[in-house]
Amino acid sequence: MNDRVLDFSQGSRSNLRDVINKQLLIFLEAKNYEAAKTLLIPVASVDIAEAIADLPKTMQIIAFRLLNKQEAIEVYKYLDKATQQSLIEDFKDTEAVEIINNMSPDERVKLLDELPPQLVRKLVAQLTPQEREFNALLLGYDANTAGRIMTPEYIYVKENITVTEAQTKIRNLANEIEVAYYIYVTDDNKRLKGTLSLKDLIIANPETIISEIMTINIIYAYTNTDQEEVAKLIQRYDLIALPIVDQDENLLGVVTVDDVIDILEAEATEDIYKMGAIEAAEEDENYFKLGFYKVTKKRIPWLLILLVTNSVTVFLMSNFEEVLEEVVTLAFFTPLLIDAGGNVGAQSSTVIIRGLSTDELRDKQPFPIIIKELITGGLLGIILAIFVIVLIFLLLGKLEIGLTVGFSLIAITIIAATTGAALPFLFNKMGFDPALMSAPFITTVVDILGIFVYFSIAKLILNI
Repeated sequence: MNDRVLDFSQGSRSNLRDVINKQLLIFLEAKNYEAAKTLLIPVASVDIAEAIADLPKTMQIIAFRLLNKQEAIEVYKYLDKATQQSLIEDFKDTEAVEIINNMSPDERVKLLDELPPQLVRKLVAQLTPQEREFNALLLGYDANTAGRIMTPEYIYVKENITVTEAQTKIRNLANEIEVAYYIYVTDDNKRLKGTLSLKDLIIANPETIISEIMTINIIYAYTNTDQEEVAKLIQRYDLIALPIVDQDENLLGVVTVDDVIDILEAEATEDIYKMGAIEAAEEDENYFKLGFYKVTKKRIPWLLILLVTNSVTVFLMSNFEEVLEEVVTLAFFTPLLIDAGGNVGAQSSTVIIRGLSTDELRDKQPFPIIIKELITGGLLGIILAIFVIVLIFLLLGKLEIGLTVGFSLIAITIIAATTGAALPFLFNKMGFDPALMSAPFITTVVDILGIFVYFSIAKLILNI
């Protein structure tokens, strides 16, 4: 058995996880719990969490109970939300209390938000007084704000104490609270005054007053700041943690970089889903583990909207019926035109949405950007039009058809690029998520406008 465990370390991390997942399932199915326990000894907590989450639901609680108390607490925080909920409902009271009391306050609040109210009341009642106070503090703030995701467990020192006193306090608290690179400095009323790095604290003269060596240029956020803005602040200023204060600038908690990574990943996933016209998944929700009903429910709303809006193209084409009857060849190029327009519009909307999401367009006026996209769309249309006109003339020998398609292509790419750039700006100005102006929506709008432009130009050039 030990040889088998040693062999695991020779492969890549992904291969290691695959082997652990499969081997753990085999041991549990054979009820060889001692072997399963031994298998998990050298494995990282995050990999154990993944292995447990991949097990059948009935085996998850069995595998979890093979872990010692400290390891179980560590593994639990890495489990996805669905597995955490499933396990907490199966725990004995003593197990649940042990886990809940040892979770970080911000992670505990996330979990309690998803549990049935009756179970939440039962768990909260068994928290220690301090943890119950932390819990009430975080739950008092709106979801997706700095106050809701911060942890109230941090180390701070007062500005009027000496370096020696500060070092003593940190040593005394180090076993209870994780020591970050930053130490926060407050006045007697706990108002944030500055920050102090551990390096500066270590090399400073022992009798120096903290206020003399602290940094007063502080980057912080208020409790009602949106979590995405908090993530951007940490990312922009390369912070390990960001202090969170109330309106009076009293220090209440910190948001750490590991929380920010989760936020950025969740926000990026949400934007990608929206750009694909799919209802965003809930936080920590694995789309590929959802049932058919939930998957369909997430995808059908936008498809129905797009179906209704696309029906406008049917109405438009019926109004140009005499044009199609006169020159049937025109119908052959309809897919080419609307696809080209849709692709150009999707390209424009994608770069604008990304620019708005990353603040690249924060200080830029929309109008010059839209004009730039319009000109770009025109240049793309001219290049494509020349190619299409030559191709149609060589294959069909009909220059007037080629000119009709070519001029339509130029007009459609200009409209598509302008629409793709303008609509995300418009939605952003109105306070909506610009990602809602996704490629499918832009393509539908361009399809409708493109059909109208194409047949209008055909009537003009072909004198129909």
